Amino acid sequence: MIIATLIAAGRLRDSDLARAVEIAGGGEARWIDEGDAADLLLGPVEEWRDLRDRLEDGLPGIDVIVQPVESREKKLLVADMDSTMIGQECIDELADFAGKKAEIAAVTERAMQGEMDFADALHARVAELNGLGVGCIERCRTERVTHNAGARTLVQTMRRRGAATLLVTGGFHDFADPLASELGFQEVRANHLESMYGHLTGKVTGAIVDAAAKAKALTDRRDQLGIAPGEVLAVGDGANDAPMIKEAGLGISYRGKPKLEAIAGARIRHNDLTALLWAQGIPKAEWAKG
Repeated sequence: MIIATLIAAGRLRDSDLARAVEIAGGGEARWIDEGDAADLLLGPVEEWRDLRDRLEDGLPGIDVIVQPVESREKKLLVADMDSTMIGQECIDELADFAGKKAEIAAVTERAMQGEMDFADALHARVAELNGLGVGCIERCRTERVTHNAGARTLVQTMRRRGAATLLVTGGFHDFADPLASELGFQEVRANHLESMYGHLTGKVTGAIVDAAAKAKALTDRRDQLGIAPGEVLAVGDGANDAPMIKEAGLGISYRGKPKLEAIAGARIRHNDLTALLWAQGIPKAEWAKG
């Protein structure tokens, strides 16, 4: 059996459910949270992506997630950091302290669009930070970085229900480790900025966390837990998240770039990160307080 979940927090109407049934050519609509999210229960669907696209086109402003009923509630959450769990690209904000935000942000955008090799882009951007005082990292983190709406509720709810959580980012431990503690992630994979005598050297140390490393982090943790691919939820926004998204049972593009949206199983364009809880059939009454 297939479920199509319709999500439009505070805006979903009975008429939207009726329209969804019409588009799908049948099915049984059930509220998860009235006015916020509902499920459309369907029989076997051969072209589920086509159904998703038709529902999205026919229901403007509503996020649609189509997936099998089996393993709907996930046992592992793997999430990107920049522009996914937080609203910023940390390296762009850090570059602002060096007076180089515009040029570095342009390179970040090319990398996220999949127009530039991620590792090359990372090395080029970090090199521009050579000589920046390490004290700027903490200032940047506390003054510039904000959680995306629903991030903590998502992570805490899944943790409380027994899921494992992994934050995996092409960004830096200086930002990712404190964020993981704030949100409730159990593990972190990130890059290391090199510093010497209180200043950044313009280099990263150790293996680069790129697209392949993100996907491997997911599969390694999945295998350690002994769970099936269908029991994994992954979410990201950039082209470098694509391999990770493909590995997940439910791979979600969160307000993502076109190359990621093209391959993701689901696209969250209108709602915040709590949509990922409704996607798993979890009503608000069972959410952890954010």
